[in-house]
Amino acid sequence: MNGLSRTMHALSGVTFMIVACGAGAQAASVDLPDAQPLLRTTASGEQIYSCEYGADRVLGWVFKAPRATLSDESGAPVIEHGAGPSWQAGDGSRIEGRVLAQRPSKTANSVPELLLETRSTGTPGLLASVHRVQRVNTIGGVKPQTSCTQEHELAGSPYTATYIFYR
Repeated sequence: MNGLSRTMHALSGVTFMIVACGAGAQAASVDLPDAQPLLRTTASGEQIYSCEYGADRVLGWVFKAPRATLSDESGAPVIEHGAGPSWQAGDGSRIEGRVLAQRPSKTANSVPELLLETRSTGTPGLLASVHRVQRVNTIGGVKPQTSCTQEHELAGSPYTATYIFYR
């Protein structure tokens, strides 16, 4: 193999790696293009942060939990969102989630948009058949910009978002 052939062979491997990485990035999308939503809600609440020592022995804000009320399209509260993360409907149905993918919010200084996989942990009802939750259109919720000075001190950062629940 001459020098040019070796270079072309090496470049073809690089091209393959770039294509393969690009395919992986698509798989990490928070979008579910073919899924039918069960429920679309608007969240209003806060992301809660705790002042904790890091590995560098310096105090800093660490995410602790969300706390929000999710309302349906008519504005009626239907779900409470909390630690876990978890979502609980008024009928006792409850799900807990695990992040599958995330992307930056379209709004600066806002928590990321997410796709979560869920499992039912409550009674049969509204949320029992939900397997995916999408958090989009996030505004706010990032850790406080002020320094924290007391260990375990809590601070809430207001946020809004759209949560879409899928079967």
